[in-house]
Amino acid sequence: MEVEILARIQFAFTVAFHYIYPPLSIGLGLLMVIMEGLYLWTKNKEYEILARFWTRIFALTFGIGVATGIVMEFEFGTNWATYSRYVGDVFGSALAAEGIFAFALESGFLGVLLFGWNRVKPWVHFVSTIGVFLGSMFSAIWIVIANSWQQTPAGYHIVGEGMNARAEITDFWAMVFNPSSMDRLSHVWLGAFLAGAFLVLSVHAYYLLKGRFVEISQKAFKIALVVALIFSLGQLFTGHQSAHGVSENQPAKLAAMEGHFDSLATADMYIMGWVDKEKQEVSGIAIPNGLSFLTHGSFDEEIKGLNAFPENERPTALNAIFQFYHLMVAIGMMLIVLSLFAGFFWWRGTLFQQKWLLTGFVWAVFLPQLANQFGWYAAEMGRQPWVVYGLLRTSDALSEAVTASQVWFSLIMFTFIYSILFLLFIYLLNKKIKHGPYEDNDRSERVRQREMVDVVS
Repeated sequence: MEVEILARIQFAFTVAFHYIYPPLSIGLGLLMVIMEGLYLWTKNKEYEILARFWTRIFALTFGIGVATGIVMEFEFGTNWATYSRYVGDVFGSALAAEGIFAFALESGFLGVLLFGWNRVKPWVHFVSTIGVFLGSMFSAIWIVIANSWQQTPAGYHIVGEGMNARAEITDFWAMVFNPSSMDRLSHVWLGAFLAGAFLVLSVHAYYLLKGRFVEISQKAFKIALVVALIFSLGQLFTGHQSAHGVSENQPAKLAAMEGHFDSLATADMYIMGWVDKEKQEVSGIAIPNGLSFLTHGSFDEEIKGLNAFPENERPTALNAIFQFYHLMVAIGMMLIVLSLFAGFFWWRGTLFQQKWLLTGFVWAVFLPQLANQFGWYAAEMGRQPWVVYGLLRTSDALSEAVTASQVWFSLIMFTFIYSILFLLFIYLLNKKIKHGPYEDNDRSERVRQREMVDVVS
């Protein structure tokens, strides 16, 4: 197998594994802020217990997220040296900003968040929770900005020629607010909120089905359901805005996502289908001229297809891009339907009697994660053959010294290590979930109060 393909597989594997954890950290951070805020507002001890419980799970996801993110920085230098030299000025600025504005804020408050219970005043601890949450949000900002610059470069000029060429920032804020950064950032944020919300929904639906921690789980479920309702519906807007930006800035990617081949013609919007690259056709279920309407507000508007671009400037894995994009959209709609169903039964007052729905929420924990992964696959594969859109080809970005055997060895090694890390994560997460939200002192007090109620009864 060629070095380029192996290096891309290795980077995709490491990023995909890492990307399990930061969205969970961001989403759980929001839930922790809400739960602790409710405790300060209502003085209901159960909200504090929930905040403590999910802080322990947050710490687990945060730790593994940091550990798995370090590997990618080394891969830039070992496998993608030309790319690193080309984008070093841009990425250096964004990553330095992340360190100053995000990681320093997050790590500065993390100690108080984890170990400050009963050691600082409640409002001080709440401020630390907000600080950690905002730090995770800011971290996402700079990572998405750096990646978005690769999709839609802005605020730069090229210095040098040939293999010595590199992009140099001329306008920092133009780089930050490049044409795709804000649309993609809002979409990523909402996806992260949903990942956190559906983890909370899954765990507490499990407790409810088992008849454990019923009262406190009902509170947690309702909090997470409100978050899921708001942000699953919000993804309709951010998803549309992001896709509209792709139509303007990366028309070849949009054509690949929808399997649109004609150079300039009205375009259908496929609900599901299969792309035949050789025959240049898609078989499946489609809304006639639906893509034209969503993109331009008119069923008669024509859209550029893949044949409008030189063959060496088109994405190659067309069917994979098409499937990943449509799976992401389908999962997004499933999250909306599931959340609306739960909202309806909540309004009817029978939410926690719907065992089939609670069972659905137990397994729905995987859906936001899959949607986040599929969306990233579609975005990155759709950018090909460019690593920096329109400027640097992926094939030209490789390190000249690296060999296929070296990449194979490191890929096998990473697979082994990440498998161990994932099993450790699942083991520790399962252990914390089985233990439940109550710490030993909370559990003793709860049992004592329950016995007192029984005696009075």
